[in-house]
Amino acid sequence: MSKNFALIGASGYIAPRHMKAIKETNNNLIVSLDPYDGIGIMDSNFPEADFFTEMEQFDTFINNFNRSSKIDYVSIASPNYLHESHIRYGLQHGADVICEKPLVLNPSDIDALKLIEKETGNKVYNILQLRLHESIIALKEKVTKELQEDPDKVYDIDLTYLTSRGKWYFTSWKGDQNKSGGIASNIGVHFYDMLCWIFGDVEENIVHVKTADTNAGYFKLRNATVRWFLSVNYDYIPEEVKEKGIRTYRSITVDGDEIEFSGGFTDLHTKSYEHILNGGGFGLNEAYGSIRTVSTIRALPTIGLEGEYHPFCKKVLG
Repeated sequence: MSKNFALIGASGYIAPRHMKAIKETNNNLIVSLDPYDGIGIMDSNFPEADFFTEMEQFDTFINNFNRSSKIDYVSIASPNYLHESHIRYGLQHGADVICEKPLVLNPSDIDALKLIEKETGNKVYNILQLRLHESIIALKEKVTKELQEDPDKVYDIDLTYLTSRGKWYFTSWKGDQNKSGGIASNIGVHFYDMLCWIFGDVEENIVHVKTADTNAGYFKLRNATVRWFLSVNYDYIPEEVKEKGIRTYRSITVDGDEIEFSGGFTDLHTKSYEHILNGGGFGLNEAYGSIRTVSTIRALPTIGLEGEYHPFCKKVLG
């Protein structure tokens, strides 16, 4: 039976993936909300869906709709700092919630949401799409098998992710750490989740670089050491990648071997929705580790070019 969805944050970059996922899982988008009204993308997905630019109008619609029918899920693709309040809204209006990453900005927000889940009986699901990527699943299976044979094995990992953004980024909410959580939260949180899912919880957290466009540091996980580098600065992309006209660079090496996962991203939101609708999904407990990690990164001082830093740090501080 088809489920009824509401979408909060309909005009953002990631919203079309949520619309596509709702459509491809044969469900109905009943209503959406966004203060920006230029969302012609609705016509390609759910042209009959109601749309509002003000929360009060959206809320009235939801309340009226729920008198005769039911909004089963509220999907959230709003700015990061609004996630917690929008999740509360969905739960308190009788819906389960599917929220884009990062789920919230601080671990204490998750603790508060757990209480509301208990009070309402509704559930929160986080989009942690890398856990559903075929290459990442294969890596987890390989590592799990190797750790069964050698539980003390420690892997050596380099994570590098650069996704170029223009000057608009720093004027938008994404460039405001209080609203986005900073670079680590905005573009790194699902990578941290994936690494902890495979290699264990963070036991040591060091930050080497923390600027408006770049974060870099070092993790000691239960079964891995990780040098990581995240940036939205095009200048730091390797020259051989720039020469191909590519503005994004994504690399994970495990013990020197490259993990190929450059493709297979476009359908991961649909897979996430299928997973949730089939009784799976990643809830508040699964989100806790990565949110605690990015919250800690935000608070830590930087140590510069000391210790086990990612080689790309020299591009920033060299």
